[in-house]
Amino acid sequence: MKKTAILLMYSILLMGGVYAQTIQEGLNHIYAQRTRSAIQVFDKILASNPAHAEAIYWKGQAVLEGDEIMSARIAEARKIYELGLQATNNAPLIRVGMGHVELLSGNADAARQHFETALTMTRTKKGDDPVIQTAIGRAIADAKGADYKYAVRLLEDAASKDPKNTETLLQLGNAYRKAGEGSGGGQAFQTYKKALEVNPSFAVASFRLAKLFESQKNWELVLQYLNEAVSRDPKFTAGYYELFYYYFYRTKFNEAETYLQKYIESKLPETDIADQFLYAQLCYAKKDYDCAIRKAEQVIAVQGKKTKPRVYRLLAYAYFDKGDYINAKKYSDEFFIHKNPDDYISGDHKLRADIISKTGGAPDEILVNYIQGAELDTVLADKIEFLKKGVAYFKERKMRDKEAELLEKIISLKPKPTLNDYFDLTTCYYFSQKYSDSRKNALLMKEKFPDQVYGYEWAFNVSRLVDTVKKDSIAVPDALSLYEFSSQDTSKFKKQYINSTSFLAIYYANDAKNRNKAIEFMKKWQSADVANYNNIQKNIDILMKAPAPRPAPPPKGQGRNQSSTGKPPSGSDTKSGTKPVAKSNR
Repeated sequence: MKKTAILLMYSILLMGGVYAQTIQEGLNHIYAQRTRSAIQVFDKILASNPAHAEAIYWKGQAVLEGDEIMSARIAEARKIYELGLQATNNAPLIRVGMGHVELLSGNADAARQHFETALTMTRTKKGDDPVIQTAIGRAIADAKGADYKYAVRLLEDAASKDPKNTETLLQLGNAYRKAGEGSGGGQAFQTYKKALEVNPSFAVASFRLAKLFESQKNWELVLQYLNEAVSRDPKFTAGYYELFYYYFYRTKFNEAETYLQKYIESKLPETDIADQFLYAQLCYAKKDYDCAIRKAEQVIAVQGKKTKPRVYRLLAYAYFDKGDYINAKKYSDEFFIHKNPDDYISGDHKLRADIISKTGGAPDEILVNYIQGAELDTVLADKIEFLKKGVAYFKERKMRDKEAELLEKIISLKPKPTLNDYFDLTTCYYFSQKYSDSRKNALLMKEKFPDQVYGYEWAFNVSRLVDTVKKDSIAVPDALSLYEFSSQDTSKFKKQYINSTSFLAIYYANDAKNRNKAIEFMKKWQSADVANYNNIQKNIDILMKAPAPRPAPPPKGQGRNQSSTGKPPSGSDTKSGTKPVAKSNR
């Protein structure tokens, strides 16, 4: 009986050792981002022991680290942990996993309950269990907008109890970064370095150092630590993947292809048809559109309905750049049908707008794509920049009404719209013949920038054009307003001064029948318009010789921009407008 008990105990210890070794194997796969291989390892453990809490926990973590749509990953991990809680009688580690899922789902209160319960269940006289603390810290560091400072406290405490636990040190470094402590020489840097001192083959710590310097755009150190990661572990898949893109974005395509091959080899025996998508990207970057199309369509042929939306996007770009707009639209349609909320950007709407414009789409549909694309950007400057692309698109095609809609949106988004913003909108409405809207914005420009001429000028430009039969005479007040402003510096504002005084001179002569006022403004006009001095003088002489008429009642209608001779003097500029000098980019 005693011998049996000893053998049984040895068997349990041996099994525990095998499991521990296999768990670490699966964890190494997670670190290297070989999540499929990791799941296979944990499934083997669970096949012989369905209640193995550690295997259940890490299988859920592997699923969360995958490349599926986030909502799908969360749903799958939730299912794993719900079944795991039943199989393990609510094991604390599985509770943390469920808390992780709740946190990613936006249920912070539910997550906190799971975390606190797990801590309470494992707490001893020595304090909280460092394994549970580490798992909670991992969950918090993985979530957006979580309590990172709390994660730091938990992980610092766990590291003090188990200073050689590389998972704890890794998550502590991650938490420092998220809490705002991470910098080149900061706590995150030191913590990742400490993990490497504990285990020099811990490649993921070098990888994290590379990502740390990536956030600082220190590309020399990014490359250094990526190379260090794959030298510490020659099968470190995540490092090769990043090296592929490092060279890809620098258009060093030979180096990029070398690391792409190493990336694929590092996953063996795991293979994935989706890797052909990376080759398709490489072909597209080289402008070999036929190659890109062939490889991307191979992925679709194998994956069918499981094809990632990014494959459809690449095909839409490749066909568009090749000039095959029908197929470009086909794959753009597929992309929007299957789009992944985690991988869906404003540029997708820009491409769609371009495709629609080539395939006879309605301007309204194109407009909607620019508006929807801007809404995807979370940074205000990016939203505005994207809308400006739409403005340029419609302006080039002389669709000024659509251009105006986007300009209105830009102004509504900006905390402090500029003079140029109002000027662009004013002139856009003017050229699209929406004169009421044009004048409204000109008056806003005048109100908000009273020391600039453009609001005065464009209000007058619009009113003299439309105020020909109205009796309320908006043109004369606008002309007087422009005259008063331009009088401040008749040299600087010579054109505006001539436009306003010539208009008022002709108005008082022909419409208001006020000879004195007409002569007054003709002389002002003459003083600035040297080229037409003699022509203007002839009109002054005619008015001086004419019998003084009885002044007409105060003007209610605008005159016919003509001189007393019936013809506008040469050189009179009655339609031109001036653009803000500030628009140096135009």
